[in-house]
Amino acid sequence: MTLKYIRIQIVSFFIVAGFAACRVGRNYERPALALPNQYSDTVLAATTTADSSIATIEWKQFFTDTTLQGLIGRALSGNYDLQLALKRIETAQAYLKQAKLGWLPAVNLQAAASTSIPSKNSLNGTSLNTFLGTDHIEDYSLSGGLSWEIDVWGKIKRRKEAALASYLETYEGMHAVQTGLVADIANSYYNLLMLDAQLNIARSNVSLSDTIVQMIRLQKTAGEATELAVQQAVAQRQTAALLIPQLEQAKAIEQNTLRILAGELPGTIAYNTTLTGTPLRELLPTGVPAALLSNRPDVRAQEMALKAANAEVGVAQASMYPSLNITASGGVNAFKASDWFTLPASLFGTVAGSITQPIFQRGQLKTNLEVAKVQREEAVIRFRQITLDAIGEVSNSLVKLDKLKTQQQIASEQVNTTQLAVVQARMLFRSGMANYLEVVTAQGKSLEASLTQADIIRQQLSASVELYRSLGGGWK
Repeated sequence: MTLKYIRIQIVSFFIVAGFAACRVGRNYERPALALPNQYSDTVLAATTTADSSIATIEWKQFFTDTTLQGLIGRALSGNYDLQLALKRIETAQAYLKQAKLGWLPAVNLQAAASTSIPSKNSLNGTSLNTFLGTDHIEDYSLSGGLSWEIDVWGKIKRRKEAALASYLETYEGMHAVQTGLVADIANSYYNLLMLDAQLNIARSNVSLSDTIVQMIRLQKTAGEATELAVQQAVAQRQTAALLIPQLEQAKAIEQNTLRILAGELPGTIAYNTTLTGTPLRELLPTGVPAALLSNRPDVRAQEMALKAANAEVGVAQASMYPSLNITASGGVNAFKASDWFTLPASLFGTVAGSITQPIFQRGQLKTNLEVAKVQREEAVIRFRQITLDAIGEVSNSLVKLDKLKTQQQIASEQVNTTQLAVVQARMLFRSGMANYLEVVTAQGKSLEASLTQADIIRQQLSASVELYRSLGGGWK
């Protein structure tokens, strides 16, 4: 009769669990997003198609410079920020494994032995001595217990959803760290090439200044120029010479930065690429803005955070409803060690079922639910914000690339004009048709134009890198 009752009780719980129609929480649905059909009407954006984007290109194919490829490769294995991101994935993976075991019952094993010696003047002590002829009681037990919560309201299911979403968030977060790292390495490398180009420009300008200073000194000896003219030429030479240690300093620091990003000790970097010899991609397809939701790791990571927050609302709601538990325990028990494992006389066992309904928790459960709902709304806002920021970053990169192309054309013409002006000013000065100030001014403008052109080329390369990153490229 007892065994039959237990079976009926267990079956009843399973029936309740099977026919429970009320599942707490709501399944995740992506919130509505206002996405444009295209990024902008620039020339670069007009060349793109709906199913194409440089974000799908692997970084080894996007960056063809072998030195840059080597730097990125070493950074992906040695960078400490990326290593920390991988450790966060391992932590989230451990929690996910734990959540997957939530369906299983909790099992424990206990072994105990005790001796109780009551007072000889107590009722227990007198009874022991009278009936058992002993002054103490021994008790030996070995038992196992099982506790199983039936997931009637879907609380365990929602916990698993939250853990899975949190794991995927850290996984995508690692990809986001990688895209940022690849972009940082590339930008730093291109900045190094720019500093190298500007250093060569400064050195060339110093050599040119030496020639001009010598020329003006000869004019002074011939009585055709003054000491003031010589001083002005020397001052112009010093201006160019001052740039050399400044650029050498910046170049050394940039190399240290690259080495540290790669997880290496500071030091020099071997390279033979020049700034002007670095090709700039002409065709940079962007795809459609909706593709950002699947291409950008940080956007995907934020959506996973939203999924986790949505599942936590279900967990908080389920905590307010009754919980159904089945418990069972059994083992062997005896008051003599010699009879401890005498079977079946020493066997014992219990099976029980319980329904626990929280009634008064000082508002804690209700507060937890309200907070979970607020946190879900915050996650929605962050998801929409990061999507908007991503579209803005792509649009800004397209504008930069478009306008920098025009700037580069003007800067190239300006360099040619100022270099020709230097040549003509020197010729006119020799023939007495121009004064020393015109020569010095022409040289100064030529130096400034050349440095500006190098910076614009670097900006073009960096803008293409930023477009690649903002579209979600770099993690493949």
